[in-house]
Amino acid sequence: MNATTLLLAEAKHSAKITDLSGRLEWLAVFVVLVALVYWLMWRAWRKRAARQSDLPELPAIPADPGTPVAELSGRYHASTTAGDWLDRIAARGLGTRSLVDLTLTEQGVVVRRPAATDFFIPSAALRGARLDKGIAGKVVPEGGLLVITWSHGDRVIDSGFRSEHPAEHPAWVEAVNNLNTTREGAR
Repeated sequence: MNATTLLLAEAKHSAKITDLSGRLEWLAVFVVLVALVYWLMWRAWRKRAARQSDLPELPAIPADPGTPVAELSGRYHASTTAGDWLDRIAARGLGTRSLVDLTLTEQGVVVRRPAATDFFIPSAALRGARLDKGIAGKVVPEGGLLVITWSHGDRVIDSGFRSEHPAEHPAWVEAVNNLNTTREGAR
């Protein structure tokens, strides 16, 4: 036999069999590592909520919230400490992202969230509204986020919302700020 025949004979054999037990060990290590990371994230979220447990209960939606001034459907993204767009508030369900239906009335803002706790922002607690581009975990094009600033207990909070139609945001900013001006002028 010459060298060419030997090379062809070796090439006809199948590839080396993979060690299945070695692959299963690596898979098990990977699954444990992913589970550990998720457990650490859950634990950090629980600790954040515990640190913020001094936040009072959220106001319930009144039986008659009043006549709607403006309505919006979209997403609730987060609530943060006012002025610090990365300091997410986890307590009282304010850190839970969900769909949202907002209704502005003379009495305040009704926040209905099907996947989380509904709450009410009384007009006396409103501090204003603005357009922004980001809030804890969500960044959008400039002006793509409606941020309503309000006080609750001894905290001032920014809550971020994104409408299904972001062109509605400027009207909301104007309506909330006009309500705030009207309320302050009446004092």
